Amino acid sequence: MADHIKVHKASGKWVVRAGGAVLGESKNALELTEGDYPPVIYFPRADFAMALLEQTGTSTTCPYKGAATYYAIHTKSGVIDDAAWSYENPKDGVAAIKDHLAFYPDKVTVEQL
Repeated sequence: MADHIKVHKASGKWVVRAGGAVLGESKNALELTEGDYPPVIYFPRADFAMALLEQTGTSTTCPYKGAATYYAIHTKSGVIDDAAWSYENPKDGVAAIKDHLAFYPDKVTVEQL
């Protein structure tokens, strides 16, 4: 893993809300810090209503984490495109984020309870 990336268990309980609904909450979230970027909370998929998420055609590649797949969120008020991402096969140094989702905080609410 690159020295500027750290992954550890996030303290407490975390929740994601969108369109007035709770998409999921977890006591098993991970916090990823990468250089000067704000920390990102990664949520286990098992703690989410995956039926509300749909994979989009968007993908990006990070030289440190690997290829990211993006998801739209379906809410009562509409679809929020590319609101979440996941590293389906992350690089070895960040293998802990496999089967986890991260969310853009400007598209959904991510907060610690």
